[in-house]
Amino acid sequence: MVLSKYSQLDTPALLIDMDLVHENISRMQEKADKYGVALRPHTKTHKMPELAKLQIAAGARGITVAKVGEAEVMAAAGLSDIFIANQIVGIRKLERIRQLARQIKIRLGVDNPVQIDQLATVFRDEPQPVEVLIEIETGENRSGVIEEAQLIQLVKHIQAQTKVVLKGVFSHEGHTYKAKSSEDCRRLCLDSQNRTLWAAKLVRELGADIDTVSIGATPSLMHSEVLPGISEIRPGTYIFMDVGQGTAIADYSRCAASVLASVISLPTAERIVLDTGAKALTLQTRSEGICATQGYGLVKNSANVRLSGMFDEHGLIYDAALRAELKLGDKLEIIPNHICPVCNLYDSAYAVSQGNVLGELAISARGKTR
Repeated sequence: MVLSKYSQLDTPALLIDMDLVHENISRMQEKADKYGVALRPHTKTHKMPELAKLQIAAGARGITVAKVGEAEVMAAAGLSDIFIANQIVGIRKLERIRQLARQIKIRLGVDNPVQIDQLATVFRDEPQPVEVLIEIETGENRSGVIEEAQLIQLVKHIQAQTKVVLKGVFSHEGHTYKAKSSEDCRRLCLDSQNRTLWAAKLVRELGADIDTVSIGATPSLMHSEVLPGISEIRPGTYIFMDVGQGTAIADYSRCAASVLASVISLPTAERIVLDTGAKALTLQTRSEGICATQGYGLVKNSANVRLSGMFDEHGLIYDAALRAELKLGDKLEIIPNHICPVCNLYDSAYAVSQGNVLGELAISARGKTR
């Protein structure tokens, strides 16, 4: 049935199928348990403390965030073991991390000496040092240490500090999203893990007593094993999945998040106009690889019908067969291409299950990009 079971809700609305959420949480936790590694899910996907707590209850040993603001929201909600997998630069932001460190266990990522100097200044008078992990570039061509000489220099610079302590290395194999096949995804993931393990070995040879070797991306962890020596995985999107992730495994049935949309115009025999445009779904697409997407979202329970056009407040579908089934006011669900930025568009989401609306979930970390 292409029409949504949740027609009583106003639109646009973000829906979270809690049955699928629990299944997705369990599936990734089982993988972490199988390989004897800690699962530290990246909560930038959902930005909801209630869901982070479900992940912890299922066995996750802590959470990952991207920004200081996200960490503050999660800490205020009772999450007490947080890793900021990002380079935080600037005294004002680091002072906020200092305040968090007085309340919870918090670590953050680094990749250059300037960050270390700023942290040393901010934590100078603190009784406990701040703990950091060095990011290793493994192929995404984003942030992270690239050259061996850079890594050696950074490790020695940290070792010269009294209030900054090196506790591990981490990487993000985000380039696996563009893998050409599942086999290529696995190869890229294993290459990334091996490079991260190489970095950990070098760091230990320099005398650093590290306890964490962390990797993570959802598509790679759906296609690859975890190598011995890795201690932690940090996937995020797995909790909801989306069109990109569903394409990677040729299965959209795991997609737990959708956007409820109303049909607001039927101007031609083919065109369907929805009240969900870029401000409800984003304009994001993925152009290549196993996570490549077509159009701007997938109509849930349809015969692979995609949104083919997007304005700020309007989404367009061109499909004569679907158009013939619909009337004004009908409501459809759209599976987003990439769920992470979509969650950041909403103040709250509706938790749903088998046609029932269970309640609202506050997206408390929405907009916390500082």
